[in-house]
Amino acid sequence: MSRVPIPAATLILLRDAPDAPPDVLMVERAKAMAFAGGAMVFPGGRIDPGDHALAATIGAGADGPARIAAIRETIEEAGLAVGLRPAPSTAALAAMRARLHAGDAFAAILAEGGFTLDLDRLVPFARWLPDHPTMRIFDTLFFLARAPTAAVATVDATENVRLVWTRAATMLADADAGRATIIYPTRRTLERLALFGDHDAAVTQARAHPVRTITPFVETRDGAPFLCIPDDLGYPVTAEAMARAQRG
Repeated sequence: MSRVPIPAATLILLRDAPDAPPDVLMVERAKAMAFAGGAMVFPGGRIDPGDHALAATIGAGADGPARIAAIRETIEEAGLAVGLRPAPSTAALAAMRARLHAGDAFAAILAEGGFTLDLDRLVPFARWLPDHPTMRIFDTLFFLARAPTAAVATVDATENVRLVWTRAATMLADADAGRATIIYPTRRTLERLALFGDHDAAVTQARAHPVRTITPFVETRDGAPFLCIPDDLGYPVTAEAMARAQRG
């Protein structure tokens, strides 16, 4: 199996709630998927050559292809458009999603529909690059964004089979009770998201912790192996017993 990391991007969509922590959008990957089959994840996927080409065309920054991929994949997987100007109508978004599923180029879809990208709507949150000896490796940039208020998220029924808005603490409780599966980076991310009372608080903390690549490492503690991450990146939990850790 190739050890070359696959570039990818993920979008964490937060929806503020009155007098309660924000909801986060998560999808359940189809069990047949080679990576994280059956797990609850945030919308996202690989950065493809078209994302790089579009980023170069519009003069986006170094992480422009990742931002574009996160936007594109969220349209494909959840039917939600973030960072598009103007905001597409329900019909236009459905047509855009259908064309993406058919393999049409995102750049052409945007140009023909008269849409431009507002990549600043996405806030860098993290970069995870696990080191698995026996499975494919993804080098994934995580972004935060405020969820659109008008559109309704819908499952794509191909790569994912279920879609939920849930509080971070609720998804953690579901995983602990065996009602959901989450892999190590997702668990650490949910624990971090559970700190925030709203979208703005998440953005403030994200900007206080510049993104640095996270590669979990094994450390022996009290005679047992733990899977660990650095303790200065904003995560409230930085170690988990290897016997419990779900790695994909």
